[in-house]
Amino acid sequence: MAGLREPVQRLGHSMTERILRLGFASRFFAYMLLHSGTAFRRFHLTIREIYFAGVLSLIIILVSGMFVGMVLALQGYETLQRYGSSEALGILVALSLVRELGPVVAGLLFASRAGSAITAEIGLMKATEQLSAMEMMAVDPLARVVAPRFWGGVISMPLLAALFSTLGIYGAYLVGVKLIGIDPGAFWGNMQAVVEFRYDIVNGIIKSVVFGIAVSLIAVFEGYVASPTAEGVSNATTRTVVESSLAILALDFVLTVFMFRGVRGG
Repeated sequence: MAGLREPVQRLGHSMTERILRLGFASRFFAYMLLHSGTAFRRFHLTIREIYFAGVLSLIIILVSGMFVGMVLALQGYETLQRYGSSEALGILVALSLVRELGPVVAGLLFASRAGSAITAEIGLMKATEQLSAMEMMAVDPLARVVAPRFWGGVISMPLLAALFSTLGIYGAYLVGVKLIGIDPGAFWGNMQAVVEFRYDIVNGIIKSVVFGIAVSLIAVFEGYVASPTAEGVSNATTRTVVESSLAILALDFVLTVFMFRGVRGG
């Protein structure tokens, strides 16, 4: 029994710490929302963070979207051709990107590029005692530093996902129509006839918004609670990428279940 007690104690201590951390993260999120007025009253702060999180992520989003669409067209054409349905390539590409690949892959890239940068920036501000200096000057760091970065990420994520899907469809057009030789009328016509705004595009937008909230919250929280050392900031940045990636994949499954059930019920 004595040998079993120590592992059980370690497990209990680990679970207790995780529950406490989850509770603190919930309070952090609620307090940040209550003090988000500064991010909108002084909207230039949020605009600057949209540029930092969104505009500076454009290159990797656009290039990745283009290549994902091109690869998807090549793989999809090979499969559809076996069943004599190569003209449905536009449908396959559009539905795959708008419903699933666009929000998910863009979210993973956003977490890797912008999320890690936000965590590192806030963590370094804490390590260099800039946040403490703000508190000494009666400036709330959550309102002045954290909230603009959070809302900048939330606003940027759906726009990046839309651009990712757009470039992916264009890449599929280049491969399917220009390279392989599919009829352009069939490519675009079938896509427009099948893809629905309510069930396809709106669901993709909802996913990208939820992913943006999750990634931005994880990024600002990990930066805010990071240990004020170089190692602490490094570990916080790593946790942001890992936790954001797992959160995106888990939320994608949950949202897909509810969206599929809603479409099937309708």
